[in-house]
Amino acid sequence: MALSLNDLRGLRTAPTLSASERQELRAALQPRMAACDWFTIGVMAPSGPAAATALHACEAALGWQPLELDPASPLPSAIEGSSFLKGNQNTGRFQLRPETGLGNGVLITGHSVANPDAEDTWGPLPLDLFD
Repeated sequence: MALSLNDLRGLRTAPTLSASERQELRAALQPRMAACDWFTIGVMAPSGPAAATALHACEAALGWQPLELDPASPLPSAIEGSSFLKGNQNTGRFQLRPETGLGNGVLITGHSVANPDAEDTWGPLPLDLFD
């Protein structure tokens, strides 16, 4: 049985996926995201640089305008251990903070004023799903 987006709900960390499972998840995610106007993204990663790399891979793969680091946030290179990145397309910025006890993965939330039924949160997706 194929892995679905709903199978990821409630997981603490993203599962390791085969190439075909990765392709299936990206294919399932595409129409769900297409119904939304803008997104927030959460990245749970083993370091600040890993979180920023996952964000930039998502931006490139999904055609998103690159988010800017919030001036109040530490640089990704300053966070060596577990970290959480929160990005918001509405503000055009992302913040990063050290945080212990997290798993690893990407959470994407779609937002739509015109179609609230399309709004949802997907993940945790593997950090390298969009590489």
